[in-house]
Amino acid sequence: MDDKKNIILAVILTAAILFGWPYIANHFFPAANPPATKIEGGKTTPVANSAADPAADSAVAIRDRAVVLKESPRVPIRTPRLTGSISLKGARIDDIVLPTYRETLAKDSPAIRLFSPSGTQDAYFAGFGWQGEGLKTPDKDSLWTAQGSALTPTSPVTLSWNNGAGQTFEIRLTVDENYMITAAQKVSNSGAGAIAVRNYSYINRANASKDPTSWTIHVGPMGVFNGAANYSVNYKDLDKGPSTQSFQSTGGWLGFTDKYWLSALVPDQKAPFAGQIRKGAGGQYQADFSLNPVMLAPGKAVTQTTRLFVGAKEVKTLQAYERAGVPLFDRAIDWGWFYWFEQPIFALLHWLFETLGNFGVAIICLTFVVRAIMYPVAQRQFASMAAMRAVQPKMKALQEKYKDDKPQLQQKMMELYKQEKVNPLAGCLPIFLQIPIFFALYKVLQLTIEMRHQPFVLWIKDLSAPDPLHILNLFGLLPFQPPAFLAIGVLALLLGISMYFQFKLNPAQMDPMQQQVFSIMPWMMMFIMAPFAAGLLVYWITNNCLSMAQQWWLYKRHPVLSTALAK
Repeated sequence: MDDKKNIILAVILTAAILFGWPYIANHFFPAANPPATKIEGGKTTPVANSAADPAADSAVAIRDRAVVLKESPRVPIRTPRLTGSISLKGARIDDIVLPTYRETLAKDSPAIRLFSPSGTQDAYFAGFGWQGEGLKTPDKDSLWTAQGSALTPTSPVTLSWNNGAGQTFEIRLTVDENYMITAAQKVSNSGAGAIAVRNYSYINRANASKDPTSWTIHVGPMGVFNGAANYSVNYKDLDKGPSTQSFQSTGGWLGFTDKYWLSALVPDQKAPFAGQIRKGAGGQYQADFSLNPVMLAPGKAVTQTTRLFVGAKEVKTLQAYERAGVPLFDRAIDWGWFYWFEQPIFALLHWLFETLGNFGVAIICLTFVVRAIMYPVAQRQFASMAAMRAVQPKMKALQEKYKDDKPQLQQKMMELYKQEKVNPLAGCLPIFLQIPIFFALYKVLQLTIEMRHQPFVLWIKDLSAPDPLHILNLFGLLPFQPPAFLAIGVLALLLGISMYFQFKLNPAQMDPMQQQVFSIMPWMMMFIMAPFAAGLLVYWITNNCLSMAQQWWLYKRHPVLSTALAK
């Protein structure tokens, strides 16, 4: 029985390390790039970046979006992946819709709206500006002039504004086929004297993300500073204070990440910048950065370029931008500490999906691949179980003989293992290997937008969501929604049944109490797994079925174990 206790303890410790490591790391290891700080009066406080003017206002009253959009002249944005408009008042990109993504599965569901103007519900927008001592610069009320009728991948738009004192400000906007807008900010000095000017860029949102966050999924402000991804700032941190977190970096990016969506500012990767993530006096959240000041002599001009990503966190799209010079851009997806393992799982799953055309079938095929890879390991496991079963009579005799002398019993059992050349922990190896695979698939299904709204068969219309059919309300026939812990769907029931029959194929445990635990485990897992993504349950059910088939085959090759099972 002690060897079984060791196996169970090993499994528990493995799961605790696997699932608890991110919490331990975040609380006991310092962030790779802590916020820049200064010491005043013996206290350490964040460095404020006063040069990066938020240029963000908080509206007195929330108004209808259509009304607000009509209050300023606009230039439309039209690309295959983005639609919306640019406000010429303040030169803000504050109207962005993702036409290829819908809010729900309903046919009449509206497209995802990511950016919305100030003064509307869930205002969310980006902008670019300049600051200079004694220099009149454009602000949120400045009315810009546009050259270009629409911003498309083939037609740029240039916004211009003259301060009437010898300086002209321009923003030349271009956009690609996906989600990246490039802003070339130019200042021309035709005045009599030299000026010092610095540019900044910002993303402002009125409310925190509605997506839930957890220790496995980061939702909120984030960035890459000095070559490392930083998830250390949360909305709650800004609410509690300090309200500003500052970062100094050369290269990188910063912005806001939701579960599936991202807005990010990407400065010139060769220029040092001062970045901030903060909460404003009006309650809005903002990510911004500014570059070092530039001295501009009369008759001279300077151009500095910033990129703005606003769109879906598609893995291949983010990786393409990373190859184009945006460092660690795919870390906008919070892969976590097992990034190295989750990436191959996702790559294989996505390739199967593109080949087969159905994500549910891709998950089933992925399960076959995993089982095929682990077949030799499982074969050793069953061989070990057969060997352990063969020595059970000798172990029982030792337990009877040394029942009052535990140390001596342990010594004799170890001698027996060595004599019979059996390893009580050998059967544990597949469990150790399955845990990271299962966790990697869990993260892939939870985080990647490629799974979102993907159907399988019949009633499974979204593999990233829980099973919608619940047994307690007769699959929707009764007019009530069961609480989450009782929302047992068809897939959860199939999971429990498959686990039950899988355990029935295993030899009975010598310890009656341990046998009872194994008997109720399938039904416990049914309740535990019911709220998880349907795709995860499809994987586990398929894995259980393959395990049963493999057990049946291996029992034929190990008659000792098969005979013990029959008893």
